[in-house]
Amino acid sequence: MRTILRRPDFRLLFGGLLASMTAESILLLALAIWVKDLTGSNGLAGATIFAVIAPMTLAPLVGWVVDRYPRRPFFVAANVVTAALLAPLFTVHDAGDVWIVYLVAALYGLSSITLGAALSGLIREMVPVELLAEANGVLQTVRQGIRLVGPLVGAALYAALGGWALAGIGMVGFLTAAAVVTALPTPQQLPPAVRLRWPAELGAGLRHLAGEPALRRALLGYGLGSLVMGFSESLIFAYVDQGLNRDAAFVGVLVTVQGVGGLLGGLCSPTLVRRLGEVGTLAAGVAFFSPAALALAYPDLRLGFAAVLLAGVSLPLTMVGLHTLIQRRTPPSLVGRVAAATQAVVSGPQAFSIGAGALLVGFLDYRLLFALVGVATLAAGSYLWRGRHLSAPTGARPPTSPTRPTLPAPRRPVEDTDRPELPAPTDRRRRDPLRNTTSGRPGWGGRSSRMNRQIRR
Repeated sequence: MRTILRRPDFRLLFGGLLASMTAESILLLALAIWVKDLTGSNGLAGATIFAVIAPMTLAPLVGWVVDRYPRRPFFVAANVVTAALLAPLFTVHDAGDVWIVYLVAALYGLSSITLGAALSGLIREMVPVELLAEANGVLQTVRQGIRLVGPLVGAALYAALGGWALAGIGMVGFLTAAAVVTALPTPQQLPPAVRLRWPAELGAGLRHLAGEPALRRALLGYGLGSLVMGFSESLIFAYVDQGLNRDAAFVGVLVTVQGVGGLLGGLCSPTLVRRLGEVGTLAAGVAFFSPAALALAYPDLRLGFAAVLLAGVSLPLTMVGLHTLIQRRTPPSLVGRVAAATQAVVSGPQAFSIGAGALLVGFLDYRLLFALVGVATLAAGSYLWRGRHLSAPTGARPPTSPTRPTLPAPRRPVEDTDRPELPAPTDRRRRDPLRNTTSGRPGWGGRSSRMNRQIRR
């Protein structure tokens, strides 16, 4: 990671993203807490998270818009617009204003998709291909580190200052990111791509995902794992309550341990990409979730710490492997649409699994559900691992071309050598030393030369 951090342009981008990621981490939980205080309803508070996820259905449209504009100016404008979207929160006073929080949450979710797609294209544009894994690994490491303290800081600031203050802090974070990224040098502009009709352009990202073998396998395998990985969001509370006989607040301790695992996974992810390739790293990330889930099926605190640590390692491995694969296997003009479509394809199963887990934990034993998660993620990881050859490790040497062709190139026209009545080329060279110097053809050309000499005599 030192190599990528030595680049001045990436350090500048890293500083801007640090401000915006901090704002994101602080705001997400605080909005739900704000709704809970205003209404007293846990369901309405949870609906805030759903409002953030719901705009994922617009991902193809968002990606199409992102790909139509230069990356850096668009990313700056998106951060400014995101800061402006938080301004209506200053008008929230009582339960009658909850709809404003929901509206801001939905627009914030739409902005999150836009920023993610624009960032993926911007990194692809300014970072050399061989350093993409390091760049994604650095960002995932910082994101996991912020998640350790961001939600807790946001909740503490909300309790001390209120929701309006958090809105102001969030606006400052996004405006800071915009100001810092503005100072980035303008990258070399690519030649304009051929524009298709807009219906075809909207589906170009999904068509690329379906047509590229490595991306197709990555999304199928990760989607299968995501269908059950979201169960853990609800199962962890049952594990703490029924298995460890502790208060729900102890979940915060496990989340902190998981964050430590996220830091380790982010630091190790570039090395794994170099050794296993992008699909292999994604397979390792999904497979690591399997022993973690199986260990949580047995209520033991020591196993629990090891399990959540391993689960934390798995998340950045999957993200770095998937994002790097998208950036390397996608034409620059399609990166925004492919990144947005991938986010929608991945987030859909995750949202479904979170809801399904919350429903199933009320009817089935949490240990049985954790065992199901372990088996399903192991199957998904195995499916991905069998396709690791689709993305060769970046450290692997490309195959060297042979020094001579496998089949020798014909030295004479085919029509001569294919004639059965003519002798083989080697025989002709021995039997007829006289050759047509103009055409280089033996046989009839040589006889014509002798006849011409006899006529001249």
